[in-house]
Amino acid sequence: MTTQTNQPKVILITGASSGIGEATVRLLAAQGHQLVIGARRTERLAALAEEIQASGGSVRYRALDVTSATDVNAFAQFALDAFGRIDVIVNNAGVMPCRP
Repeated sequence: MTTQTNQPKVILITGASSGIGEATVRLLAAQGHQLVIGARRTERLAALAEEIQASGGSVRYRALDVTSATDVNAFAQFALDAFGRIDVIVNNAGVMPCRP
């Protein structure tokens, strides 16, 4: 059986606006993957997407609040509408519970 590991994947990344998520976006974009990135800070997502597209990468972005199941489902549907499939999800977003 032959596997093709060099085929570009459609990869969704949550928490993509900074830190590990942003670094992951940059790495996977440089490897030629098609990305759908999400986070709450859309201004940072827009700037990152613009930078990647200017370098020839394929990326779409969308506001995403991972505490909302409806929002997560809409994020996945956005990816399906954009690229027709989902190969990988990098669930990087962190959730910090607030306590007194």
